[in-house]
Amino acid sequence: MKKVALFGSTGSIGRQALDVIDKSRQQLSVAVLACGKNIELLRKQIAEYSPEAVVVKDEEDAKELRRDFPGLVILSGTEGYKEAARSGYDVMLNAMMGISGLEPTYEAVKLGKEIALANKETLVAGGKIIIEEARKSGAVIKPVDSEHSAIYQCLEGRQKGILKRILLTGSGGPFRTFTGEELENVTVDMALHHPRWNMGPKITIDSSTLMNKGLEVIEAKWLFDVEADDITVVIHPESIIHSMVEFVDGAVLAQMGVPDMEIPIAYALTMPGRLEGVSESIDFFGASNALHFERPDMERFPCLRIAIDALKEGGTCTAAMNGANEEIVAAFLAGKIGYTDIPKLIEKVLDGHKNGPGTQIEEILETDRLARIRVRESIGEII
Repeated sequence: MKKVALFGSTGSIGRQALDVIDKSRQQLSVAVLACGKNIELLRKQIAEYSPEAVVVKDEEDAKELRRDFPGLVILSGTEGYKEAARSGYDVMLNAMMGISGLEPTYEAVKLGKEIALANKETLVAGGKIIIEEARKSGAVIKPVDSEHSAIYQCLEGRQKGILKRILLTGSGGPFRTFTGEELENVTVDMALHHPRWNMGPKITIDSSTLMNKGLEVIEAKWLFDVEADDITVVIHPESIIHSMVEFVDGAVLAQMGVPDMEIPIAYALTMPGRLEGVSESIDFFGASNALHFERPDMERFPCLRIAIDALKEGGTCTAAMNGANEEIVAAFLAGKIGYTDIPKLIEKVLDGHKNGPGTQIEEILETDRLARIRVRESIGEII
């Protein structure tokens, strides 16, 4: 029985991970549930999965839960997440949203834990630190993103030195065919309707701007030890091929499946085995499953270019970009700025960023904090 520490249990990935655990109660159990502020859903999860420990963001919520669940270890705040990351479990699934997921991952990596990683910010902001520490400790990082899971599966067991490039696919989002003028008029409601995937609000917005694909390029660099120029982004609207790898002899391997996040979640938790009945099969003969491929348009969707440029710049540049984007997307969701303000504000923050080496967690967190301050100042100028 593999004990799972589920960080971000009440979010989209967390809920789907619990669905996977429901299908595999003979193989998987819940050791830790960690969330932010969705306490009512967390209560139901505690009652159903009987974890050994629980973590929430605020101490007031923790006090309330301690009254309702006497005897259960209930922690709170940053130190609580870090303590839970050091507890007894077999695999951490980190599906926390935002930079708050970095420190729990780091704690787990230092201990050589097995980590199923769905928190993008861990590698986008702190990839150099995390990967170098994993090499020292022997920690195993398994990607949960569908694209990185696909690449991982295509490369698994293959000798080093035969990879030519990674072909990172993406649907292109709901505005793939929009003109620049039409993008100016995109509303929050429009941006929250992804054509293929069911995700949380922030990731859905990032997918529409192609920032999500830019973040995935950065993750791929760290996960697979490649450079930015070794990664080609391919727009694939059907989202049937989740990514591909090309080898030095010209052969290409692709991983395919219906757009269902439970497939990569289940694989990350149960590999090298596979869980039966996770999702439906592809209908290869359905008219809607013809496969198309396009180049990304980085003029209409500059966030992808911004992310790749930040990766090439190195240091704390990706951490600044990530923190800025997170704050800017929150402002867009709150109706404070327009859709096309998102890349403009990110570039404004990066133009004023003083790059650092990015070799300490504290440096990454400070970079994130300062980027958010600059965003709020810039939004104030717009308003």
